[in-house]
Amino acid sequence: MISMKTLLLASTFTASIGSNALSQDYDRALLAYSRGDFEAAFAEFYPLAELGDMRAQAALGEMYRKGNGVSQDYAEAFHWYQMAAEQGEMSAQFDLGALYYEGQAVPQDYSQALHWYQQAAEQGNSIAQFYLGGMYILGRGVSKNPAEAARWLRLAAEQGHMNAQGLLSSMYLTGDGVPQDYVIAHMWSNLAAAGGFPDAAAQRDTLIAVKMTPAQIAEAQALASKCLAQDYKNCGR
Repeated sequence: MISMKTLLLASTFTASIGSNALSQDYDRALLAYSRGDFEAAFAEFYPLAELGDMRAQAALGEMYRKGNGVSQDYAEAFHWYQMAAEQGEMSAQFDLGALYYEGQAVPQDYSQALHWYQQAAEQGNSIAQFYLGGMYILGRGVSKNPAEAARWLRLAAEQGHMNAQGLLSSMYLTGDGVPQDYVIAHMWSNLAAAGGFPDAAAQRDTLIAVKMTPAQIAEAQALASKCLAQDYKNCGR
């Protein structure tokens, strides 16, 4: 007679084999997608998505949203993004939020956009953090809260998001949601300029530096250099 222990071990082994096979299928699909072979990618992603693989579901969402290998269909994109997002897939959470924000496939709903952006932002998605900060500034889907906006923008800025760095600089320049601080404003503007953010250098030189002493500018430049050297960690004084 086969023991219960043997049955459990066999079940675990079978599940492991199945998991490895699914992972290999996903890798093969991803490789096809990266090569631009969307037909082959779709053929691999679809059965995985049907089995509940959230990565494949997110990939199908992207294919339908962009029209890669399939007819562009925001409703289908929404369907697959939602399935993946509800399982915690970070990129799908952001993309689902974007569909709600833009009103694509669903009526525009800033509250739902905020919810899904926050889910992705809490997992560290810097783009979601930036958008979330913007929603708190504009009061879309939530009451205006500059301090909360600054918190999310800083999280994005510390991941090198140049748009967040530029906006955060403006907030320190005016004291909106943060203490007014020209040195820190100059630092973030410097970093945004280094990252290629449009007009960051002009903002730094014509709006911020003109209010500063040479010593303050030198301090800001030193802080920016230190921040870059530390990969944006512990930026500031």
